[in-house]
Amino acid sequence: MSSSDTPPSLYAAREPVFPRRVKGKFRTLKWWIMAITLGIYYLTPWIRWDRGPNLPDQAVLVDLANRRFFFFMIEIWPHEFYFIAGLLIMAGLGLFLFTSAMGRVWCGYACPQTVWTDLFILTERWIEGDRNARVRLWNAPWTARKVRLRVFKGIVWAIIGLATGGAWIFYFADAPTLAKDLVTFSAPPVAYITMGILTFTTVMFGGIAREQVCTYMCPWPRIQAAMMDEDTITVAYREWRGEPRGKHRKAEGAEELGDCIDCMACVNVCPVGIDIRDGQQLECITCALCIDACDDVMAKIGKPRGLIDYLALTDAPEEIDGIPPKPVWKHILRPRTILYTTLWALVGVGLIVALFLRSEIEMTVSAVRNPTYVTLSDGSVRNIYDVRLRNKYGEDRPFRLSLTSEAPLRISLEGTEELVINVPADSTFLQRVYVSAPPDSAPAKAHRTDLRLWVEDLESTDRAYKDTIFNGKGTP
Repeated sequence: MSSSDTPPSLYAAREPVFPRRVKGKFRTLKWWIMAITLGIYYLTPWIRWDRGPNLPDQAVLVDLANRRFFFFMIEIWPHEFYFIAGLLIMAGLGLFLFTSAMGRVWCGYACPQTVWTDLFILTERWIEGDRNARVRLWNAPWTARKVRLRVFKGIVWAIIGLATGGAWIFYFADAPTLAKDLVTFSAPPVAYITMGILTFTTVMFGGIAREQVCTYMCPWPRIQAAMMDEDTITVAYREWRGEPRGKHRKAEGAEELGDCIDCMACVNVCPVGIDIRDGQQLECITCALCIDACDDVMAKIGKPRGLIDYLALTDAPEEIDGIPPKPVWKHILRPRTILYTTLWALVGVGLIVALFLRSEIEMTVSAVRNPTYVTLSDGSVRNIYDVRLRNKYGEDRPFRLSLTSEAPLRISLEGTEELVINVPADSTFLQRVYVSAPPDSAPAKAHRTDLRLWVEDLESTDRAYKDTIFNGKGTP
């Protein structure tokens, strides 16, 4: 095969993107969102919340050792994982809602990849200069200055990555205690390993890969098309106003040119390196920095702002004909977004109702079936049950066990002659329970008899129950 028959390579080397600094309302909004989200992430583990002497005082804590999740006054137990599942469903529906209403607005403003990438670009600009200086440095040969700047930037990026990994592990242990252990090198090895992995991935994704994560690794650009339609408000270029574009405004035929002067400002500020004038593209994260850049240029040349703006595709024909576009709320309030909002609200209301209706005491009953029943020396028949009592209060509570049944059944507890058990605070307690039927009674002879085991908190009078079966001699 000759060289001319060699198939073309399907791999294209990455063209580095060096976005230029821009000022405007959307850039300011992104700065505020970055500051708030990073502040929440880094500071939340250090917030204290008094739950009493027997519980941790960290406001947000994933207690893996005790299989518990604490969020201020809310405590989620392992069997209540449906709360976490519900929150994930709400997050998914919220993402569907925002995307159908305003495109990839989540990606452009609040996605962790976007926030950390903005932070890394900010530090890069601070160290190496704005776009033109960074482009020159990238293309320049390796000199002592270039090495010095790259090493300094790498150190700053490593500190950001280390702070990111360190903040993450603080959510899984008492933050002040773990911080002290980390400094004295007495923390568990898994803490250092986790910090190392997160430091590496943070620098790799936010500092090096950047827009490639959003374009190639994230699945959402491929899914968003199913969420959007012609009424979705997203960043777009008013081609009917800007074309034909041209720079020479005083040359012959300049009166036939559109408002776009082809200054490339919208391209130079784009964090993913696309030209919004080419239309809707998979790479666009709807960050709106191109709007700020274009508005600034339009103001300087005396043209109306909004050549690049948030708009819906259905607005184009109306604007071309000189008809005022529909109000924004008419684009947002449509069957698709109303459906997503309704589903999101229903899940949220359901979680709130379930949260406030859940009992502070719970019990589970497991019958011991080996053997199914025991015949005692006096002829009575006994069944054995393992009852697990759960005390969600922050203090020890006395729980009393009892049973109700139409049959003459008696209850007793292993290890005590009383029917009252002191269950430790915020824990579960396993108690073996015996239920007996008198000799020659109906439940002793029958195959099975229904009964209900009760637990009562003697301080709050809260009660809970579980239905189970008593097996007699008639059991096959």
